[in-house]
Amino acid sequence: MSTDLSKSPEDGTPAGATAVAGPALVDPRLLVREQGLAGYLREFARKMRSGELGSVPVVVGLIVIWAIFQSMDSNFLSAQNLSNLSVYVVGTGLISVGIVFVLLLGEIDLSVGSVSGLSGAVFAVLAVNNGMPEWAAILFALLTGALAGTVHGFFFAKIGVPAFVVTLAGLLAWNGLMLQVLDSTGTINLDDEGLVATLSSHYFSEVAAAYGLAFVAVAGYFAAQFLDSRRRNAAGIPSRPMSEIAVRTGVLALLAFLAAYMLNQYKGLPLALLIFIVVLVGFDLLLRRTTYGRKVFALGGNTEAARRAGINVTAVRISVFALAGTMAAFGGLLIASRIAAANQGAGSGNLLMEAIAAAVIGGTSLFGGRGKVWSALLGMLVIGSIANGLALLGSPAHVQYMITGGVLLAAVVIDSVSRRTQKSAGRT
Repeated sequence: MSTDLSKSPEDGTPAGATAVAGPALVDPRLLVREQGLAGYLREFARKMRSGELGSVPVVVGLIVIWAIFQSMDSNFLSAQNLSNLSVYVVGTGLISVGIVFVLLLGEIDLSVGSVSGLSGAVFAVLAVNNGMPEWAAILFALLTGALAGTVHGFFFAKIGVPAFVVTLAGLLAWNGLMLQVLDSTGTINLDDEGLVATLSSHYFSEVAAAYGLAFVAVAGYFAAQFLDSRRRNAAGIPSRPMSEIAVRTGVLALLAFLAAYMLNQYKGLPLALLIFIVVLVGFDLLLRRTTYGRKVFALGGNTEAARRAGINVTAVRISVFALAGTMAAFGGLLIASRIAAANQGAGSGNLLMEAIAAAVIGGTSLFGGRGKVWSALLGMLVIGSIANGLALLGSPAHVQYMITGGVLLAAVVIDSVSRRTQKSAGRT
């Protein structure tokens, strides 16, 4: 009697084979979205338990900080104070954007404070002392920062000197060069009506400016999410449903138009804040939507794996440090704009620590491979709010240092615990 290996008419399984029963695999994201609000809440709880905290700690911390200071001084959340805070965070925030890229590599740049001071001095000497057109002096200042960053990147990526040592040497060398550039003048006052001074002093007083920016931000976000969802559907991969996109857009619209309303209660939309937001959006797209951004994340995750995948590790590392130097120069110009001067104290004090702390507090990991450009904004809001609130209360500077140091330590502890929890949960 022969064995019939033909397919069974009931299920199409060969008669001589054992049928393996079991449910078809379904993407968990689809299940979450099918379950509605309850599914999202369970997914949020799962992420918290597994260490995928995202921006939750810093947002909660910012709300707590604002609530405490508002309870102690009713002027803290006034339109004027919030407007001043939005201008204050821009200079250091721009420096912190470059730090985010360096941290994504798992490295550190200790020179950004000195580079920012040097670039401000270069601009002031060229524009004020030598009469160079301001736009040209700005270009030279930015090139100064880019060149300094490239030097750091070369010694780190090509020669193999640790980034900590290279940038520590840069901190000292560029600070010395700044003193040499300023020479005996010490302080150079900028033209109050000049281009650089206007960056921090100009406000778009028209009500439509702030509301227009809010509308563009909300519309742009919705369009990006909608188009991304369509592409995913066309490719047959999970995508956000329209209901989720609508809710996310609605939350953003509430925050954006509330911010616009508050700004319009004082002087309107600050030019400095507009510049910061444009920079953040641009670098966010660079990091998340381009091949270059994926290479940066790849190097931060596993350098050897990235090298074997064909990524030019040396070129990416040099470019990241050059970018950090350029952003330090840009931030230095905004800081000089805010005080309308370049002086020998520029780039010193707690500027370096604030720039690094902002990136870390905002959610960028010190261990590399995880973070967002928006970390610079969130972190600077925390640091700026602490400084601003304590100033309103008349607290001495050392209290601000202690509190900021404690917040930074808390951010690093949360990052470390989060990584350990994700590793235990098999998420890394």
